[in-house]
Amino acid sequence: MTPGFTDLIGYIAASLTTTAFVPQAWMTWKNKQAHGVSLGMYLIMVAGIASWLGYGILLHAWPIIIANAITFLLALFILSMKLYYK
Repeated sequence: MTPGFTDLIGYIAASLTTTAFVPQAWMTWKNKQAHGVSLGMYLIMVAGIASWLGYGILLHAWPIIIANAITFLLALFILSMKLYYK
């Protein structure tokens, strides 16, 4: 496979998984509550995303870096709202 095609697949996957966090972040912000959000799950998720971000940085893999930087911010926002609205 060509590097361009491989990166394209990476960017598509990154876009899909990153945008999956947007509805949860929006609903948490809009409703000013996070009762349906699992604290344990988001603690683990934020740690996992941070690890993926570090991995992407070490590899200089831009699809991984960009996706996980944005996803990290979204997940951290949701986690913060969970703790704030507790």
